[in-house]
Amino acid sequence: MVAAGHPRTAEVGARVLREGGNAVDAAIAAVLASWVCEPLLTGPGAGGYMLVAEPGVEPALLDFFVAAPGAGHEGSPHAELFSYDVSFGDAVQTFNGGVASCAVPGSPAGLAEAAARWGSIPLADLAAPAARLAREGVAPTTEQEYIFEILGPILGHTPEAAAVFAPGGAPLTRRDRYRSDELAETIERLGADGAEPFYRGDIADALAEHVQERGGLLRAADLRAYAPVLREPVRAAYRGRTVFTNPPPAAGGALLAVAFARLDAREGPGPPDPAALVAVMEDVQALRDDAFLAGLPEPGFLERFLQASLGSTTHVSVLDAQGRACSVTCTNGAASGVIVPGTGIHLNNIMGEEDLNPAGFFRSPPGLRMPSMMAPTVVLGASGEVELVVGSAGSNRIRSAILQVVVNVVDRGMAAGAAIEAPRIHAEGGVIYAEPGLELGALERAGREIVRFRARNLFFGGAQAVERDPRTGALSGGGDPRRGGAAVAA
Repeated sequence: MVAAGHPRTAEVGARVLREGGNAVDAAIAAVLASWVCEPLLTGPGAGGYMLVAEPGVEPALLDFFVAAPGAGHEGSPHAELFSYDVSFGDAVQTFNGGVASCAVPGSPAGLAEAAARWGSIPLADLAAPAARLAREGVAPTTEQEYIFEILGPILGHTPEAAAVFAPGGAPLTRRDRYRSDELAETIERLGADGAEPFYRGDIADALAEHVQERGGLLRAADLRAYAPVLREPVRAAYRGRTVFTNPPPAAGGALLAVAFARLDAREGPGPPDPAALVAVMEDVQALRDDAFLAGLPEPGFLERFLQASLGSTTHVSVLDAQGRACSVTCTNGAASGVIVPGTGIHLNNIMGEEDLNPAGFFRSPPGLRMPSMMAPTVVLGASGEVELVVGSAGSNRIRSAILQVVVNVVDRGMAAGAAIEAPRIHAEGGVIYAEPGLELGALERAGREIVRFRARNLFFGGAQAVERDPRTGALSGGGDPRRGGAAVAA
């Protein structure tokens, strides 16, 4: 089964499973399809993480997240960030784009490495469905139309972005199709030649030249120096199970592990209520201080941190018939509005993401992996079999979305779809954000500031999950309705 952020994405992955591919093959094909189906949230200019769990083998995490640019040009003058506000209806968040926001992309290198390490089908075959979608075009879903609408200010920021995403001066709607022959050719190039052209060839030259000419920091040297990294996942015990997720230098997984450990040690019967979830969210967020951020890249930081503490974006989840699991999260941030002519590549805006630059913009040394909140996650039962594959989009809401989906499945016995659709809560900056349908009496009596959303909203993330019932072995999946997600059985 495959769960993804768009029905076409999920169907591409499920078709690979039906044709004999494994979970990683399906995830790669689905991620490539998402470049077309969710072009503002991901693409060849993005970065991400892939967590792979196989029966009898220790899970592994492939880090292909973006890196800070500017090698050899530290302190050089550069263009300013382009700032714009995004309204989620009941909350407003400021985003930053433009060439100054573009970090070193990692997705082409990561997918090529994953195919070589775990794949069983040639990368060219996995790329073909996505290239076909790019040529035929894909109509935005209702939820994608909303994303095009709220990101409207960045879509007209450059002539290249406006021509692709806002032809005629208005963002694409459900009545339109996003199509790109240039992106189709770029996807086919990845399938045929792997990652080499993107980091040391003509595509790398095109990216660096386009950004440099407009005052950005991305250089050819940054691309040449980039490589994906295989890491040991962070693990946490929860209700007799083992949760594996994203380790440092990413930030989200380590904080999520602490949250699970604290919930596991909680006294009292029954699942945690909203007040207990908020308390854990706020305790864990408080750990994300300057010392935490400074320590993330250091060897041995995870062990020291856990010992002391325990005392925009798309996701694809896959579980195959042999029990292999693949959880992969990728992001273009909230989009830079920078499209490189001749390639169809829309570059990320990670250097302008406030959540990932809490110490201030342009302070990260070149080559540093940015401290992402993304946390692809797998939950193993006591027998070692995968019970849940989950991940989420949603900036700083990723941790709270994943935490609540796991609690819903493990503590409340929900199937994956119901666990994802259930109302969510998020605590940040002393404010509690809540979807309708939650009992918040205890928090109200405590005098907490609560922002109530009138309906489910993509503000609360976009979780995709596949669950195996430990008693029957039956699979169920859920794609987040907040982002138009879908689950498709193979």
